Amino acid sequence: MSKIVTIIGSGMMGSALAFPARENGHEVRLVGTPLDRNIIEECRRSGQHPKFDRPFPAGVTFAQFEAWREAVEGADFVIGGVSSFGVDWFLDEVLAKLDPSIPVLSVTKGLVNLEDGTLISYPDYWSRKLAERGIRRKVNAIGGPCTSYELVFHDHSEVAFCGEDAAVLRMMKETMATSYYHISLTRDVLGLESAVALKNAYALGIAMTIGEVNREHGAEAGLHFNSQAGAFYQATREMMQLLRMQGAEPESIAIGLGDLYVTVYGGRTRKIGILLGEGRSYEEAMQILDGVTLESLVVSRRVTQAIVRKNRQGDLDLAQYPLLMHVRDVLEQGKDARLPWESFTFDHSVR
Repeated sequence: MSKIVTIIGSGMMGSALAFPARENGHEVRLVGTPLDRNIIEECRRSGQHPKFDRPFPAGVTFAQFEAWREAVEGADFVIGGVSSFGVDWFLDEVLAKLDPSIPVLSVTKGLVNLEDGTLISYPDYWSRKLAERGIRRKVNAIGGPCTSYELVFHDHSEVAFCGEDAAVLRMMKETMATSYYHISLTRDVLGLESAVALKNAYALGIAMTIGEVNREHGAEAGLHFNSQAGAFYQATREMMQLLRMQGAEPESIAIGLGDLYVTVYGGRTRKIGILLGEGRSYEEAMQILDGVTLESLVVSRRVTQAIVRKNRQGDLDLAQYPLLMHVRDVLEQGKDARLPWESFTFDHSVR
């Protein structure tokens, strides 16, 4: 049975999800945020997102944010396509005003750090804030190793939808799953959302190794994989420790590691990591990448702030997270990005 899917936020991932939904024969309405006006106008003009190399499937409709209420009329569910910078905007302008009976599926990646160092997911954050206003809503979310432009390309993509209502998750999967978009379902919201958020900070550290090679040997030296693999190994050790602390299920941990892989090799985080590894300052790197949204920086800062608080409370040892602390020092203190390789080694020969 044909459904109506409304996507609010015409960034790359939100827009990419219009492809499987529409190709499955569903009605898809893509709504821009107030920051997406030019994107929506271009979509209307050409039928193609300015960042994608192929047009939307025929029949996708486009609307500016002023028409969002009309765009959600009759919708079976809404996909929230905002970045982590739009979390509070989405809360105030959409979630607080949307009919609570309409399910929501979020693509937004990130965590919120509470005063005591606890890290909570965006779905939990939204539910808590809405409850303060007397609104009961549980938000579902997407996580997994999937870049928007490769989803548009129809490269096989494995993701997971998480939420508390199994029937809603199954309805969303039935709507979105295609021959190339493969969807698992889990109730491990905190675990999955933590996994796909934490990988951003670690992908940044791994990408620094590429820049280190460029700095020492020149970009013409090409890619070298020992250093990348070494940093990847350390990242998996630290991520698994953090995810166990978050109570993540094994499947969510595995999805996070898959997402780490694709972010290192295909994400925007790779670009700033390489620039930092080449010896550029954070300020220089951001100037070079002017206009690029880097949610990895938000996640890195929040996670490191949280575990520093946990350390002060005696709940964890920062020495167990040398790669994450290195990323923190590069971003916050201007430290040279050369990785502290020896701090990644261990000695388990004596027990």
